[in-house]
Amino acid sequence: MNHLLNFLMPPTVEPTAALVMLAASTAASFITIAFGIGGGVLLLAVMAILVPPAALIPVHGIIQFGSNIGRVVFMFRYISWASTWSFMAGTVVGVIAGGAAAPNLSPAVVQMGVGLFVLWSVFMKPPRWLSRIPLVTGVVSSFLTMFFGATGPFVATFTKSLALDRHRHVATHGAMMSVQHLLKTLMLSFLGFAFAPWIGFIGAMIICGAIGTFLGRLILDRISDRRFRLALDITLVVLSLRLIWSGSSML
Repeated sequence: MNHLLNFLMPPTVEPTAALVMLAASTAASFITIAFGIGGGVLLLAVMAILVPPAALIPVHGIIQFGSNIGRVVFMFRYISWASTWSFMAGTVVGVIAGGAAAPNLSPAVVQMGVGLFVLWSVFMKPPRWLSRIPLVTGVVSSFLTMFFGATGPFVATFTKSLALDRHRHVATHGAMMSVQHLLKTLMLSFLGFAFAPWIGFIGAMIICGAIGTFLGRLILDRISDRRFRLALDITLVVLSLRLIWSGSSML
């Protein structure tokens, strides 16, 4: 097992850390498809402890792309394309703008801002533009993902405002996040991050994520829309509080 882990991992990461992150990838994908959101931030938190800072956002991004593609494959027929296309167009603009501004914006401010916005959106009526102008949502969330890495809660606030049933919510959110993470990964590669030493580890993480997605789908099929929305709201609140605490502790 250690020989396999040594083959998969870059020299900067210990085999024990690799096992922890592989387990976290399975758990993260399970949580995301079963409850609508949460896995990306959970995985980011675990990786932040075990992965070198310079590699955190790029490696997390491509792993999340693989995880969300798994959701798209399993639930393609449920995707709500009407809003997804506009969101994708906005994603292109947001990633380009974020890539240009990345060195100048404080990650602490971004985390606190996203956390406060999502928390407000859970308890108050979401602003009209969030559901009516998906292009703007795509621009804003994709701009933020270049600094923060996991803007799933922000995008989930948008898909929640569309009032979709649980299957359509999960599928649509997965499609949007797939495009966002893919474009972010391409931009970070263009900016100079070398993915080659991480390819084996990324592949193993995506496989573990696919296992979690399959298991989480079994839970999604067995809960009601009301319980799904309740679980989604609780998860969003917990993640928002963590983002606010994490950002404030960085200041």
